[in-house]
Formats: sequence, structure tokens, C-alpha cells
Amino acid sequence: MRGAIISTFSLANGGSCGAAAAALSRSDIRLLNRRYVSSLSEGLDLWRQYGLRLQSANSSRSKGLGRVRATWLFRGNDKGMDANLERSETANEDILIFFFQLDLETRIQYALNTEQFDVAQQLREKLAEVETQIIKQQEARRGSSSKSEAQDQALHILRLRADMQKAIDSENYGVAAQLRDEITKLEAESLAASAKALAYANVQYAFRLGQKVKHKIFGYRAVICGMDPVCCESSSWMEVANVDKLSQGPNQPFYQVLVDVHADPNLLVAYVPEENLLAGEEPDRDRFDHPYLSFLFYGMDTAGDFIPIKQLREKYGRPRHEVPAEPNDDSDESA
Repeated sequence: MRGAIISTFSLANGGSCGAAAAALSRSDIRLLNRRYVSSLSEGLDLWRQYGLRLQSANSSRSKGLGRVRATWLFRGNDKGMDANLERSETANEDILIFFFQLDLETRIQYALNTEQFDVAQQLREKLAEVETQIIKQQEARRGSSSKSEAQDQALHILRLRADMQKAIDSENYGVAAQLRDEITKLEAESLAASAKALAYANVQYAFRLGQKVKHKIFGYRAVICGMDPVCCESSSWMEVANVDKLSQGPNQPFYQVLVDVHADPNLLVAYVPEENLLAGEEPDRDRFDHPYLSFLFYGMDTAGDFIPIKQLREKYGRPRHEVPAEPNDDSDESA
């Protein structure tokens, strides 16, 4: 597979950021085009290195650009906050894992095209490992795991009820009392899990993949590249980002966004609550640069938003967005 050109690295957009990404991808071909992927951890580490190189090169290229800073609008502490407090390494790693998945799929196809069937089989096995982890992450974020948890607890409760009845029949009331208390606790947990799964299933997102948005507080322009029904970050991240001071707290959709490098070349990927994002009233066709754009999107549509690749839409189960047709002025005048 030496010398293969990875199609996922093809540039869908022009600009100096795209050129920087292309140069880096060529310099990393020797790393990314190894004959075998010896382990999942090694592959993920390659992607982390690649992401860091992209960020480093982009920061150097954008040296001297202004950095978006603002005072946090929520009161309760004296500290000024800036946009980098919404930086998310978890979201960035999630994107890199997605890149890794795309790269494996491309290399499998290349191996099949060149009749390297043993290589293709090993890559398929590695891809299966990656997809298993991705599915687990998706289930946790979409509430599927909560639904399964509620079903498992319901079966466990039925078994405990049967055991409690046996204890009562044998006049072992101490054991029966303990089982009753356990059943009561599990029923409360099962109800909470069911409610959580229902809330996840019915979540309504105000924004869509590829849509250009603006941060209400910090003012930077960004593009939606991922979404969660609620905040899926760690408690420590939420504490630093003052999520508890949001009007809707953590129980609202949160979005992975790519930040325009002209606003902040060091932020790269942010994790933002829905209430802090705003969609423009008019189409935004201004230039937008980010090193990840060409991997996640085909290009811009006529409204200025980006068109997500099929795999990204499938990852989040989102439909394809069709840009409304503009009214025909000539036909209106003739009518």
C-alpha cells in the first residue's frame, strides 16, 4: 500500500488552511500508509499526532491574528473567562477517531483494488474494533444505553419479586423486607433511566450539521460538526466552563463546533451549549478556514453552510439538508 493516496485527505476547499493540511497529509503518508495497523492504540496515537501537527501548523500560519476574548456574562465569580474555556479535548479526540475510521475504510478499499486480500482482512478486523467503540459512544450519547439499562432493571425486578414471594411463603420476613427495599430502589432507578432515554429520543436540535453559527458571548464564527442531546463532558470540564450557571444547565443539546481560525487559531474545537449559539439571519458566504473542513464536509452550499459527508450524517443519524430554492424573480414579474 506504499504510495497510496488517501481519498479522505483530498481537499474539498481551497485556501491556505487547506494547503497546510495537504502538505501535512503528504508528509504523514509514510506514517498513515503502513502495511499493517498493529494495534488500535497505535492507530489512534497516529491520529492524535496528526491533529496536533495540524493545530501547530495552523497556529504558526495564523500568528498575529486577533484572539477572541470576552468577559463571561454569568455572574457569581470575579474571574474573566475567554472562549478557550469551552475547548474540548474529548470532542477533538472524537473527531480524530472518526478520521481514523474513514482512513481505515479507504485503505481497505485500496487493498481490495490491489488484490492484497490478507491486508484487507486485517484492516477489516481493526475497523470492526473501531466501529464497536464508536457504537458504544453513540449509544451512550443518544440514550440507547439508558433504554437497555431500564430493560435490564425491569427483568431484575421481576426476579427479585419472585424471590421475595418465595421468602414470604417460607416466612423468612427479614429477607423479604430486604428484597422489598432493593426492589423499591431499583424501580426508582429504572424510572429515571426510562425518562432519560425518552428525553434523548425526543430531543430537538436547533442547529444542523454543517450550519454556520455565531457564539452569542464570544462572537466567533463556527461550524457545527457534532451534537449531543445533553452535555457529555466530564464534571470537571463542566465546572471549569461554568455549565451550572447556564439558564438551561447541562440538560440541553451541546454541539461540537469548528472555530474559524481567523477568530482564534488556538481554539480549534469547542463544545458549546445550544443557548450560546446563534444562526445568522442572512446567508454567510464569507471565507471560513479550519484544517478539519475538508475531512468532514464536501464544500459549501448556496446558502454558505457546509455539506456534511455521508458518514458524518450517519454518525449522528441526521437527514440530508436541502437548501430551499430561491424564488424566481422573473416568473413573479410575468405573473
